Formats: sequence, structure tokens, C-alpha cells
Amino acid sequence: MTAVRVRDVEIAYEQHRYRTPIKFGGVAFDRATLLNVRLTCETEDGRRAVGFGSMPLGNVWSFPSRTLTYDQTLQAMRRLAERIQRIYADCSEAGHPIELTSALEQDCFAAAEAVSREERLSEPIPRLCTLVTASPFDAALHDAFGKVHGLNCYATYGPNFLPGDLGRFLGPEFTGETLDRYLLRQPVPRLPLYHLVGALDPLDANDLTQPVGDGLPETLAEWIERDGLTHLKIKLNGDDLNWDVERVLRVDRVATAVQVRRGVSQWYYSLDFNERCRDVGYLLEFLARIRLSAPGAFDRTQYIEQPTARDLQTQASNSMHAAARLKPVVIDESLIDLESLKLARELGYTGAALKACKGQTQSLLMAAAIQKYGMFRCVQDLTCPGASLIHSAGLAAHVPGVAAIEANARQYMPQANRPWEERYPTLFRVVYGTVETGVLTGRGLSAVD
Repeated sequence: MTAVRVRDVEIAYEQHRYRTPIKFGGVAFDRATLLNVRLTCETEDGRRAVGFGSMPLGNVWSFPSRTLTYDQTLQAMRRLAERIQRIYADCSEAGHPIELTSALEQDCFAAAEAVSREERLSEPIPRLCTLVTASPFDAALHDAFGKVHGLNCYATYGPNFLPGDLGRFLGPEFTGETLDRYLLRQPVPRLPLYHLVGALDPLDANDLTQPVGDGLPETLAEWIERDGLTHLKIKLNGDDLNWDVERVLRVDRVATAVQVRRGVSQWYYSLDFNERCRDVGYLLEFLARIRLSAPGAFDRTQYIEQPTARDLQTQASNSMHAAARLKPVVIDESLIDLESLKLARELGYTGAALKACKGQTQSLLMAAAIQKYGMFRCVQDLTCPGASLIHSAGLAAHVPGVAAIEANARQYMPQANRPWEERYPTLFRVVYGTVETGVLTGRGLSAVD
């Protein structure tokens, strides 16, 4: 028998300041709280292992609010983490991590409702926020499972470890299929890195009014030169068409100047509106203007991320079919379960972003569904440092067809990466615009052995 039971769960927090602020959804913030989880599991024959999971509590992203402060939403997530700790610790069932986490998911959502009532929150904790808070517990369970069997996690998703088929989790259309058919047993050797160009980030020396002075690059031009970047993720406002168009044109001018100097002829952009476009018409006008003003920038755009509001039930009038004929349009914040993925497809979305912060279990199941439906796929992070970056990179390296990896913490809180850099220097150091993911073959999630 390969099934395990949870025997102990411990949590701890890390606080980090960003070297420069990030703007999300119109809000600038400059700090992060990491939730670290250590979980002990035990097999039926008494073997034990301790797994480790870590994730930023991205409250600005997962719990945006017009009435609650940053500290209030963060406190709600911490209270929820305490509840989820007890849920996992009290679980008496034995099983595979995907079985156990799937069985506990509704308990986590119920815990979020209880915390919302007890804290008298003016807005309830969203389901996305609950997934983020629960994700390090799920990661620690997967990590422990791999370690207790002496294997990398991605060697434990076949029928020898996970009984039955995907129909148990994803419905009848997946009957007879197993999860391992949708995953690579070995990680791809290298992946390009998508560098974040934040809305507040200086592009060249003319923008640099307050240098950080810590020895790291200060402008986009300097980052491209140092790391040999070929993939740029451009954050846009979504509520100022002229600004958004000009921002892409300026990024393209700066990037072109540097790439021509470097002798590079091919590079790519992704465009992230963070749900701020009022409607699909805004996006279509934006794309038309980019295509007219800078055809090269239009051609270099690989995909567009979450242009309109995350609540797809209210977005039926914002069909993405016309936009998706121009470029892949990807859901991010909207993706919280299989139903949301199916609804997105009906509305014209042609891709989906996987994120470790939504849980290893959900990410793997959604990776299977996304591939079955023939959708564009990418893996993004939540400014994940250290173990959470290793987790995210492992996901990107084992899902077939992922275009690139994100690693924003190297820009905004590099100090949180330093304890991990010696173990995987080629993952935490960008060379020729890529990072080495083939090294992620250790036991569990590869973060802590």
C-alpha cells in the first residue's frame, strides 16, 4: 500500500519587503508574507517523512477589496491558515495527496466562511484566496508523499500510486484516463524566463528618479543586458487606453534597441491587464492600435492575460472570441475549478494560467483538462521566492507545452531567494534568458531533501 496519513502539521511565517513596489489592480504594495508549512505523513507500514510547502499570502491579488485594508485581508488569511492547519492535522483518512486534498477542499471553503463571520469581514474571503492559503499545505503533503516513497513527486502520479482514473476528479469525459499521461516524468532541461515589467518599473535611465543602489539592475534595459532576456511580461493599467498603448510602444522601443545591440532577432511579450479592461471592446481597440503603430510589437505578443473581471458569471457580454482570433487570451484569476475553465472556454478564452499558489493538486488536474481541451497553457508565479519558486518551476517543467517560467522574486525580493541559491544556482540565475529546470529531480517537490 502506498497511501499515507497526516500525522503532524506545523506553520510559520516570513516577512519580506520589496526592493521596489509592484502595482496590481491599481494598488501599489511593497511587502510579502510567506506561509511555510511542515507536514509529517506516515505510510501503513509505519514509514514517516516530513514535507515542506511555502507560498506568499498574496492578499492583494487573491483578496482585492474596496472596503478592507491590506492588514485586514492578510489577517483573515492568517486566521484561515490556522483553521486549515487543523483540517489537515485532524484528517484521519489514508490516501494519495490528490485524494486527500480533494476530499478536504470543501472543509477549507467552509473554514473561510467561518473566518469571514467571526472576523465580521465586510466582504467574505474569496474562493481564490482560500486556494492560495491552502496551497502550502497541499504542497507539503505532496512533498512528504514523494519523500516517504523515495521519489520525485512527478513519479507518483501514475496508477501505481494514484488508484482509479481522472473521472473521479474531473468527471465522465476523463474516465479511463490517468494523470501521468498529461505530465512529463522528467523535467524539461531549460525554460525561458518571463521578466516582469511592472507599471511602476523604469524602462531606461530617463525614468530612473529614485535608484535603489543595491547593485542589481535598475531599468528594463539593464535587466535585458544582464540576463539576456527574451521574454517580457508587460503589466498594463486597463483603464487608460492611451497610457497602455504608449507603455507597450515604449517597452518595445527600449527592448528593440537593446536586442539589436545584442544581435538578438527574436523575443516575446505577454500582456497582463489584471482584469482592469472595462470590456472586450477596450482590448480590441488596444490591439488594433498596437498593430497599426508597431506591427513588430504585435507580432511579438505571445498571449494576453485576464483582460476583464475575474467573475465570469458577470462577464457573459464580454465574449473573447474576436480577441482570441488575434492572440491567445488566458484566464488567471478566473480559474478556480473545472467549471470556471469550461465557462471560460464558452466565453472564448483559449488559454489558462496554472499557478502553484492555487495548489499542486488543482494545478495538476487543471493541467490535464487544459491539455484535453487543446488550450494554450502557461505557468505563472505570485512573486514566489525560494521553495515556492522551486515548486512553481517544477510545475512548469513537467506540464507539456508550457512556454516559459516566471520568477519575479529575483526582481522584487531577492533576499528571500538567497538561502536557496546555493542549492540550485542554475535555477535562480538567469543565463541567456533561460533558467535550468532539469535539475529539479530530487525527492518530493525538490525543495528540501
